[in-house]
Amino acid sequence: MTPDRTLARALASEYNARDDPIGWFEVLYDRALATAKGTDAIPWADLAPSPHLVSWLDAHDLPPSRRRALKVGCGLGDDAEELARRGFEVTAFDVAPTAIHWCRWRFPSSPVSYVCCDLFDLPPDWQRAFDLVVEAYTLQVLPPHVRSAAMQAVTCCVAPGGLLLVISRGREQHDPEGLMPWPLVRSELAAFAQLGMEELCFDAYIDQEDPPVRRFRATYRRGSR
Repeated sequence: MTPDRTLARALASEYNARDDPIGWFEVLYDRALATAKGTDAIPWADLAPSPHLVSWLDAHDLPPSRRRALKVGCGLGDDAEELARRGFEVTAFDVAPTAIHWCRWRFPSSPVSYVCCDLFDLPPDWQRAFDLVVEAYTLQVLPPHVRSAAMQAVTCCVAPGGLLLVISRGREQHDPEGLMPWPLVRSELAAFAQLGMEELCFDAYIDQEDPPVRRFRATYRRGSR
């Protein structure tokens, strides 16, 4: 079933017009928590880990010495909890305080460090600190003019020899941008190489949702120096 994106799209449009591309996330979570719709108002709140992350983790068994992970835009925490379940030391952040409170309420005994943080103003000690950085669905809900800065911020967190996993909606260059979430084109993701990341794998496939969705899943590695 297609999620209801009515509220999210209206808020994104309103806040982007104010040149505040991330201010709407807290409003969305706060309204969702305060209304009967609850998580139904949050299009990406599946209340389960992303199957695209799960299948990637099944295929990539990182050694115990490379198990510090960062989850970008953690939402309600399911991906972060899956990483922790698999033995990662996880830091997960979101710009929305209500999302972070919700994570802590849902998982009161979690080992995950849930942090309220702005992607464009990350703590200095996160620079090159994580063996695995997972970015799923954040870039696609940001307007194109801020994606470059977002990609740079995400990349800066990857440790030498570490991996970056990016999962997003995808489209061909000639396809219309559509409505939020805005699918990425591959040339946008190619910018990660310019930021010092080596592309190890790029998957483009159709996710058999209803309706079907084109996905990109890309894995990058930072050099050991």
